[in-house]
Amino acid sequence: MAEAAKLKLDDLPELLTLRETANFFRVSLLTIKRWGSQGKLKPILINSRGDRRYPKTTVLSFLEIANEEKKCQTS
Repeated sequence: MAEAAKLKLDDLPELLTLRETANFFRVSLLTIKRWGSQGKLKPILINSRGDRRYPKTTVLSFLEIANEEKKCQTS
């Protein structure tokens, strides 16, 4: 997870890979896939293999939503 420390908001690429997204949130690849299946973090499928890419705006929006939910739970 050394890559996670390197990923900063300003340095994020416009499209993140599955691994970059998992490292950013510090969760497993399976968690990111699960969030996609649940409709929480929708990927873009970029080729016939179905490789996932996550737009930076989607990742940041998800982060804001998760923070808001966390605040509501602690209030």
